[in-house]
Amino acid sequence: MKSSNDQWNSKLYDQSHAFVSKLGQGIVELLAPKAGERILDLGCGTGDLANQLTDLGAQVVGIDQSENMIQEAKEKYPHITFHVEDATALPYRNEFDAVFSNATLHWIKSPKQALTCIYDALKPGGRFVAEFGGENNVEWIINAVLDQFKKQGIEDGDKRIPWYFPSIGEYTSLMEEVGFRVTFAQHFDRPTPLEGSHGLKNWLEMFGSSLFKGLTESQKAQLISGVEDSLREVMFRNGQWLADYKRIRVVGMKGSK
Repeated sequence: MKSSNDQWNSKLYDQSHAFVSKLGQGIVELLAPKAGERILDLGCGTGDLANQLTDLGAQVVGIDQSENMIQEAKEKYPHITFHVEDATALPYRNEFDAVFSNATLHWIKSPKQALTCIYDALKPGGRFVAEFGGENNVEWIINAVLDQFKKQGIEDGDKRIPWYFPSIGEYTSLMEEVGFRVTFAQHFDRPTPLEGSHGLKNWLEMFGSSLFKGLTESQKAQLISGVEDSLREVMFRNGQWLADYKRIRVVGMKGSK
């Protein structure tokens, strides 16, 4: 049974936003999992990358805060262990050879708390490998949304933004503060196609549900339409939307003692 309080629509995620997992291939290569390694997939979604890691011989535990995502993952991949967990309150201690995370950490607004949990979950000598939204990620979309809030007289627009997009300097400093030795950090542009003429609308409804909290359907429709109108000239190309993604990749090592 799906949780009605859960913002995540796992079916829509798989149908229209499978690019999240597909674009995670590079971070899987950076992880370079070895057969027999015990790996925690933090923010596993519906389990596609956890399944890939399992196919490569790793022993994977997938966790996500969304009950809907975890239920879907269990149905798709019953041979893998999945749990509903909060990244800022993980129960694991010195258990994993690696913690892997794709497209999740920009949802966590207590980054140091999450990094402490990740560090504690790793065995001595273990590694943390992650990709997520970095500084100025979807900046055009956010600015267009905030502009529409102002036009509709919605005064708490800034507080509705659900994401945390740090710079490399900010995030790697936090990693070092909790004990990691940062061995790799990269910030790069990755323009990302959003499928079809309604791609931007679908993206906002999938990933930006908190933006519309308390609004009427009419207000929501007006807001999305206004965002589309303001961005069409710069983001709509050859029949589809191209989102202005900017990503961070990091690798951190836990000391061997």
